[in-house]
Amino acid sequence: MPNREFYEVDVPIHDTANPALRGLHVFTGVADSPAAALRRAHEVYDAALAAHTAGLEVPGKQPDSWGAAGLRPGWQMEWTAAKAGPWHNPLSCTPRSHFAL
Repeated sequence: MPNREFYEVDVPIHDTANPALRGLHVFTGVADSPAAALRRAHEVYDAALAAHTAGLEVPGKQPDSWGAAGLRPGWQMEWTAAKAGPWHNPLSCTPRSHFAL
């Protein structure tokens, strides 16, 4: 059985009207690898964007904890620069680590 743990996917974003405005969209959820985490983050983002574009409510968190809250229309996701790794609890004293994909 695969080892499933909580992952974080950090995706750089920029405003399409003003590319100097930059940010980071963070996704979290359960996966068995950084690659699977990146795939799920992309899937929930695509579903949220499609719902928003169709005028529908953005889907909430899925059973595996992935979701795309805080959708920012007009901002471009930079998926090729996304990084995935085990989720870092901001209240923890454990050092943060990421694995580039």
